[in-house]
Amino acid sequence: MSNVFSSQISDPSFISKLSADFSNARPYRHVAIENFLSEETANKLVSNFPDDADMSRHYKGLNEMKSEGSNFSAFDNAFSDVKTALNSEEWRKTLSTITGISDLFSTDDAMGSGVHQGRDGSYLDIHIDFNVHHLSNVHRRLNLLIFLNKNWKETYGGKLELWNADVSKCEKEFLPLFNRCVIFETNEISYHGYSKITIPKGESRKSFFCYYYTKLGQGIKYHDTIFKARPQEGTMKKVKTTVKETLKNNVKKTLKKLGIKF
Repeated sequence: MSNVFSSQISDPSFISKLSADFSNARPYRHVAIENFLSEETANKLVSNFPDDADMSRHYKGLNEMKSEGSNFSAFDNAFSDVKTALNSEEWRKTLSTITGISDLFSTDDAMGSGVHQGRDGSYLDIHIDFNVHHLSNVHRRLNLLIFLNKNWKETYGGKLELWNADVSKCEKEFLPLFNRCVIFETNEISYHGYSKITIPKGESRKSFFCYYYTKLGQGIKYHDTIFKARPQEGTMKKVKTTVKETLKNNVKKTLKKLGIKF
């Protein structure tokens, strides 16, 4: 296994335990791996994490406020090394062993690998992800997130929240701690997100992401990301979210049927 990963990733008994944990997890299949990357690699990512100016997309709307980037040519080489390792045949086979999902692969674009960053006030409302890559027409199956936040305090917020199928209850939370990796299945009930963070000036919520796909099977109908308001949020937020998401998804479904890139 690549030296990008910590040595435990090469231990068959450790992988077997991860597989059992993944299969038995609720509210949907997931697993957390502490010290996922080698210490040297994780430290390199933190020390060279891209600035906001290097991020290609900045979201600031009703349901999200964060930055995202996948321009690896502008990042430190350590980021490309991690991307390569996460796309290697050896790791993909290990990931299939952990999850029970065969023939996994990522895509070499912004919907494959990249980084997320959120400054003070950042949030990502509860949602399920798009289920089909609208250009490559492949089925999204897994999210892999590596958090890169040293000395993150619980008072900052920003926990990764895993919600139940009807978005009535958050059933699992993970602080975005340094070198913690969370892998979870993406499906029609894998609602997740993080609430608004409150952090000191100069700090940010950092993560590296890799999304995995399989070939598109029969009966899988495309939808884009679908946001939901939390139960405690006001009626106006809930109505605005529902209307926005319905319109957005209808438009994108129509564009996809017409073969128009978006």
